[in-house]
Amino acid sequence: MKQFCVTTAMGKRLIGKAMALHPDITEVLEKGTLVIIAGTTNGYVAEETLKSLGQVEGFSRRGYRRGVTVAPGVKIGDAEFPGDVVISGGTWQKGKTIFDVAGDLKAGDVVLKGANAFDPRGQAAVQIGHPQGGTVLAAITAVFGRRVKLIVPVGLEKRVFEDVNVLAERCNAPEAKGPRLLPMPGRIFTELDAIKLMTGAEACLIAAGGISGAEGSAWLGITGSEEQIQASADLIRSVADEPPCRVW
Repeated sequence: MKQFCVTTAMGKRLIGKAMALHPDITEVLEKGTLVIIAGTTNGYVAEETLKSLGQVEGFSRRGYRRGVTVAPGVKIGDAEFPGDVVISGGTWQKGKTIFDVAGDLKAGDVVLKGANAFDPRGQAAVQIGHPQGGTVLAAITAVFGRRVKLIVPVGLEKRVFEDVNVLAERCNAPEAKGPRLLPMPGRIFTELDAIKLMTGAEACLIAAGGISGAEGSAWLGITGSEEQIQASADLIRSVADEPPCRVW
């Protein structure tokens, strides 16, 4: 085993790079519709996916978000929302959102939606601030109504200990305050999956946290053949200079 510290920004970049290579993504880019719903992690996914298509010009992670969590006292700067990234037949449909295309999605299409939590069983959940439920409900109607595939790119810092359905029951109680919580049916995709997909190595979470920019970081243990471990080391080194995530 070899161990590595991966910051949250490094993790987002790893997930972005791997999602652009994911078999479900490469397939749908050829003959279907991919919707990457705006969010901080999905900003990296969109960037890497558009780069793979040679269409990244004009895309910026600035403003590519809806709700966002920042440290107490931090003021969120203004940034124009560019829309979600909708790619149909391999072409980026600039300015469109999930709401524009949800009704036309069909089996074989793919939606990527980030999460605010996932539990030990791999169940993801998203915080809800919008009184009508926001983007996730538009996605879920396509998932259950027409068998559209939902994948949830999410960083390891979002892990929680309890079942997200139990947490949702607490958050959504009439007497509760703060955002609501909605469990999602999609399969999660974390840094562990990213390393597996890109190198073949197995990764596990050994420890977490730190200071001086390592807050929320993941201490990963990588196992595999010498070639796989070296490939993992090279991959992690390639994102080591990733700056903290900013979307304004």
